Amino acid sequence: MHPVARTVLRSAGGIVGAGVAGVAYAAFVERTWFTLRRFAVPVLPPGSAPVRVLQVSDLHLTPGQARKIQWVRDLAALRPDFVVNSGDNLAHLRAVPPLLRAMEPLLEFPGAFVLGSNDYFGPVPKNPARYLTKRHAAAPPERIELPVDDLVAGLRDGGWHDLDNARTTVEMGGHRVELVGVDDPHVRYDRYDRVAGPAATDVALTMGLVHAPYQRVLDAMVADGAGLVLAGHTHGGQLAVPLWGALVTNSDLDTRRAKGVSRWWPGAGTAGRAGRAAPSSQAPEDAAYLHVSAGLGTSPYAPVRFACRPEATLLTLLPRDP
Repeated sequence: MHPVARTVLRSAGGIVGAGVAGVAYAAFVERTWFTLRRFAVPVLPPGSAPVRVLQVSDLHLTPGQARKIQWVRDLAALRPDFVVNSGDNLAHLRAVPPLLRAMEPLLEFPGAFVLGSNDYFGPVPKNPARYLTKRHAAAPPERIELPVDDLVAGLRDGGWHDLDNARTTVEMGGHRVELVGVDDPHVRYDRYDRVAGPAATDVALTMGLVHAPYQRVLDAMVADGAGLVLAGHTHGGQLAVPLWGALVTNSDLDTRRAKGVSRWWPGAGTAGRAGRAAPSSQAPEDAAYLHVSAGLGTSPYAPVRFACRPEATLLTLLPRDP
């Protein structure tokens, strides 16, 4: 064989081998390599005692995922002051009982939840390229309706507040905190008009809860005075490029904010360079904080993660500077 041909074949073989190894890692290692993220967020009045909020999101649970269930159950050892479930819990018609088993120890703590589209409709095979188009949010005609009423009843019976298009005030680590939530904007179930209004003045914090972080909801919540908004849905991009980050968010949120803590203010999503929203470094002093969880699961039809480990988050809410 000609030496040049031999070199080309060796290079091609190396590329193919690396590709196979990458797919295997994404499918069999990283997607079950659960991790706990920790962030400190200064959103409480000066002099306040800290509050610990545990956020879990996007389990996309199917029966038999014993490792994920046990990992979530073990989060109770953190002893949070409050738990937020950001939706997309289910991925199977029989997933409610194992989901409630996963949540059982966490239901011992005060908490609240909002729903995601995958709590209503089961996953179906579809072209992953749809996530790169404007049709990413369209419900497929062959969608499977899931037992969402059983899920809601189980979480409510456990004592958690249903914040789907609802507003309430709770005790959180010795503080009164106002919660404002909406149903999933990804399928346009959000009705912020039902809960809109200025933030309460007799609470330590107004916190927004939403599954999919669409700008129309983030802008409305923050304009009304929410100091912190918690969301999920994005999977952190699910497939990320090392040193670059997420390529998509499956919403109209910019990829800089695909996961983690950033600052948000009305208009932040359109204030930056073309195609990229303004970074947090350009935030006004009174901008709110936004946390987007990369979540703990994947669709059964796209069971891979790369450079974006599945996660839950412990947020420590701290006092602002005087």
